[in-house]
Amino acid sequence: MHEAWLPREHPLHRPRHGAKQYTALVCAVLFFAAPLLAWTLGARAKPVENRALTPFPSVTEGWGFFTGLDGWARDHLVFRSQAVASMEALSQGVFGESAPHDSGSGAPPVGGGGKEQPEETTPNPEVFPDVIHGEDGWLYLGHDVSYKCLPEMRLERIIEGLRRWRSVVEASGREFRLVVAPDKSTVHPEHMPEDFVGEECMRELRSRFWERLPEATGAIDMRGPLRELAERRDSPVYTKLDTHWRHAGGLEMTRRIAESLRPGISDSWRVERGRTYPHRADIAGLLGRDEQWTVQSYSLAPDGGADNTRFVGSDFHESLHTESAPRPGMVTEPTRMIADSFTQFASPYLAATFSDLTISHAENVREDPQRVGEMLAEGEVVVFEFSERFLAGGRYSMLSPEMAEEVGGILAEHPVR
Repeated sequence: MHEAWLPREHPLHRPRHGAKQYTALVCAVLFFAAPLLAWTLGARAKPVENRALTPFPSVTEGWGFFTGLDGWARDHLVFRSQAVASMEALSQGVFGESAPHDSGSGAPPVGGGGKEQPEETTPNPEVFPDVIHGEDGWLYLGHDVSYKCLPEMRLERIIEGLRRWRSVVEASGREFRLVVAPDKSTVHPEHMPEDFVGEECMRELRSRFWERLPEATGAIDMRGPLRELAERRDSPVYTKLDTHWRHAGGLEMTRRIAESLRPGISDSWRVERGRTYPHRADIAGLLGRDEQWTVQSYSLAPDGGADNTRFVGSDFHESLHTESAPRPGMVTEPTRMIADSFTQFASPYLAATFSDLTISHAENVREDPQRVGEMLAEGEVVVFEFSERFLAGGRYSMLSPEMAEEVGGILAEHPVR
């Protein structure tokens, strides 16, 4: 018998608090039913940040089920992008600056984590906007600045980690290449605003990063090649509304990697303009704006004959594998690559250049080092592509020497002779 059914004079009698209970029940039903009802009527939530929507939490997560509901409900509000856009328009109109956007409900766009104790002079993270409004309609990702002002690893530790990775890979008899995809704000600083939050600390770390890291680690520095490419094309290598380079940048990275392995290999390449297609602009999406930019792709015939590109969409969280018959102008040794989203704009040309290629995301190293180690062991060439903001900010957890040692042990068990 329920306590509310007992006589009022009974010592165990407890009223139902009916109105409050019904109100709580209605709120709970609306919380779960609103996203489901909107979905049933055909409305679909779209990602606003450069990440997937937060999935419904599993009941096996214990208390994590309840703490995860907030992110799920927030992400699956169908009109969230319109709300973000309205808030942004109001902030720009009244205050002349970008509105703060909560992007903490999910993982960052790319990379991992390797947090050290912050220094005493660490600025408040809340002062950095998600989007920096540049001149002539250019938008820059706020992480270009905030990650350099709030680094989770010191530069010395980043360099040490990269050196250790090179050491364990080369000790197993494999060739190792490291390439850094520079930030849009590094290649095209001319459109940045005159003043912005974090300008001084961003410039200071960026200067030290590029001054030391390429020489200390043997990394391929893409800054010069990309600027030269922009001058030859008389067109920016990055777009106004997206944080990534165009396909021309991905093609140039492919060329530089291949030339570093086999000098002169690209002499036989024939590159021509390919198809165009629309692509959702990621930075505009952070402002709740569903805008697109036109992708100009290319064909690549490594031997000067037929096009050999492979356009397979992948974020590399599930490894992407491509194979093609070896031709002149190609790297024929099995190649295994750790990369992030910049390589999405290079994968068609990497597939055209490397006859046996597998690409896996940097986060996979942290999540399953054994599996990634076995994947890398399949190759005779190992390539790492990291983005400047995540590398300079120490956001790749795989940079820890311990993780390099763990994967290096697997490579040592399968040496290349």
